[in-house]
Amino acid sequence: MHDIIIIGAGVAGCACARELSRYNADILVLEKEEDVCCGTSKANSAIVHAGYDAAHGSLMARLNVEGSRRMPALAKELDFAYEQCGSLVVCLSDDDRPALEKLYENGVANGVEGLRIVERAELAKMEPNIADAAVAALWAPTGGIVCPFGLTYALAENAAKNGVRFQFDTTVTGLHPLSEGGWQVDTDNGSYQARCLVNAAGVYADALHNLADAAHPMKITARRGDYFLLDHTAGQHVRHTVFQLPGKYGKGVLVTPTVHGNLLVGPTAIDVDDKEATATTAAGLDEVRTKSCLAVKDIPLRQTITSFAGLRAHEARHDFFIGEIAPGFVDCAAIESPGLSSAPAIGAMVAGIVQDSLQLEEKPDFDPTRKGILDPKTLSFEERAALIRQNPAYGQIICRCESVTEGEIIDAIHRTPGARSLDGVKRRTRAGMGRCQAGFCSPRVMEILARELGLRQSEITKSGGASKIIVGTNKDSL
Repeated sequence: MHDIIIIGAGVAGCACARELSRYNADILVLEKEEDVCCGTSKANSAIVHAGYDAAHGSLMARLNVEGSRRMPALAKELDFAYEQCGSLVVCLSDDDRPALEKLYENGVANGVEGLRIVERAELAKMEPNIADAAVAALWAPTGGIVCPFGLTYALAENAAKNGVRFQFDTTVTGLHPLSEGGWQVDTDNGSYQARCLVNAAGVYADALHNLADAAHPMKITARRGDYFLLDHTAGQHVRHTVFQLPGKYGKGVLVTPTVHGNLLVGPTAIDVDDKEATATTAAGLDEVRTKSCLAVKDIPLRQTITSFAGLRAHEARHDFFIGEIAPGFVDCAAIESPGLSSAPAIGAMVAGIVQDSLQLEEKPDFDPTRKGILDPKTLSFEERAALIRQNPAYGQIICRCESVTEGEIIDAIHRTPGARSLDGVKRRTRAGMGRCQAGFCSPRVMEILARELGLRQSEITKSGGASKIIVGTNKDSL
């Protein structure tokens, strides 16, 4: 029997795993997809919210502010991309000033540092491309941007370094309490037992919650958000994350730089019945086009290199649900935005609950550090030349758009947990994230994956499961 099973390997589940790896415990993470970061965590705004928006007194507000405060130190400790660029909530009408003041007051009550309202003249200096209709904005200097893949992988790798095991391609089909205490988890890949379960199953967390506590049912709605991602050439169109104050035009969408130098525009907020419905729609993308230009002018949408959609785990009460709802069953549910921002604090809170329940002892040799994948572009010419002499794979450019080397891809594959698919490589190294969207580098990445994993190329997938790229070779048919 395991001490702890965590169901779900998104950013919340991996944050829980990392924090729980501080203790002497046998910990297993079960994930239905082929890798970590395959659900909500892979498709979001990549924003570290300052914490002024969530309702004062809510768990969401407290964990958002705490998670935002933890993020700079965590980024250094775990070596992932993070930038505290600050955020602006733009007011587009004098009629909406009371709402802007209310948002400021809520942020102050939540404990957000440095908040202030900037007027039109200062706003235009901060953001030259701000819309002509903008009259003022709420400035939050503690707002930031992060790589959601980098954060999630960093948490998972550090957890694994400290003894946590990950099992992928394993879907939970049922669970029930054991008479002697603890839980049995039934999956399509066998049954497992643990003294404590952590439910971090994203949009499916309600199904597991209802199995454990049918008397207090939960319903999570998948809320789809459509986005445009623009090329590096558009990355400096805004310098900060620009939100729109909800007003007569609705909630609006954000425009933000990314830590990798792109520009991100979106999202929509459309409730859908299908919890796998991550396809963009023409109507959703049209809404992004229309609303984005209300706060930021001249957005070069013709420089779009891809569009995508993600799902948020929305619960009608609009708060996080974290707690032990049955003996040995801990919910980490309804983690919608600002879940990414809150993840460090969510992990600490869940770990505290589980530690108290199981009376776990701290691990004396816990290692809180992790070194990210080496990016030769960050090195000086002399350092890079020395690296290539030592390992020629770092001199082989595989992805031209993002200048990703073979050495980086090999590193990504051999980490724990490591890349096993094209998407796994892409999210860890950005090979395939550039202007051509993997049109050039995919065959070479497939060759490297097959070679390093000891597989045939016909076994390599885009994202696990049945997403195979090829079915054979031309010579096979002759």
